[in-house]
Amino acid sequence: MSEIVVLTEETFDQEIASGAVVIDFYADWCGPCKMMAPIFDEAALTYANRIKFAKLNIDECRRIAIANGVVSIPTLLFYKDGAQVDRISGVLTGQLLNEKLEALLQ
Repeated sequence: MSEIVVLTEETFDQEIASGAVVIDFYADWCGPCKMMAPIFDEAALTYANRIKFAKLNIDECRRIAIANGVVSIPTLLFYKDGAQVDRISGVLTGQLLNEKLEALLQ
């Protein structure tokens, strides 16, 4: 599997600073987050070396989740060179996630 970076409050800003990045805001206790995990993992394989994939546990990084307006999980935030360019909440199909990722690469 492609490497998925685990973000912390200390590494968040640095990891989103350049390139295309998608972050899965999740919690270990969240059922829909567990449903989203294999879809996210598959996308990380498909887009390896083109998009950085990261996960952020909202229970461990509550300040970042609040600062980014994450009020439900799972929420995916899409960044390009440090700027948030898209977001979507809920469990996505692989097809919808791929469409979002293709748009991120434009």
